[in-house]
Amino acid sequence: MTEQQDRPAQPEDTEETLTAANQKVTEETFEDTAAEMEADSDIAEESAEDLSKLLEQARAKADEHHEQMMRARAELENLKRRHARDLENAHKFALDKFVAELLGVWDSLELGHSAAQDETADVNKLREGTELTLKMLSDVMAKFNVEQIDPIDQAFDPEFHQAMSMQPRADVPANTVVAVVQKGYTLNGRLVRPAMVMVSQST
Repeated sequence: MTEQQDRPAQPEDTEETLTAANQKVTEETFEDTAAEMEADSDIAEESAEDLSKLLEQARAKADEHHEQMMRARAELENLKRRHARDLENAHKFALDKFVAELLGVWDSLELGHSAAQDETADVNKLREGTELTLKMLSDVMAKFNVEQIDPIDQAFDPEFHQAMSMQPRADVPANTVVAVVQKGYTLNGRLVRPAMVMVSQST
């Protein structure tokens, strides 16, 4: 056995060993901590890039939605203006077709009136022309659902008739229309003008 082997460990050796061990642990810990910090830094950098990309995507979506909203608003405004214009035109020109149909009746009346100015005019022809004109007018009115109310010999109806006077009559039931002073008219079933009538009264 050598002297070094036989010599027990001295405090100086133990301290050196501990110092070396501590230094080694410290170095390893530092290396591990540095590696962890570097990894965390990489993760943080990647997270920041991801967040930046997400933010850019969100901004792009917001811009796209804003543009779509502005287009929709512009289309709505155009639609409102077009609707207002169409409504105004509908009010202005609602009678276009009706007027166009009446022009023929007007022409016929003017021709009849001119013919009646002639002293040698044939009354029968004037009567015939007047009947044709009335037929034209009646056809136009029927085409536009204008119906005549001529309630002679019908029961008095206050919704469509207006009594001008009462006549005591024994030959007809009470409240019967015995004379029509002026005919009434309806448009699509709605009263335009009531018929002016004379109504029977029990004696």
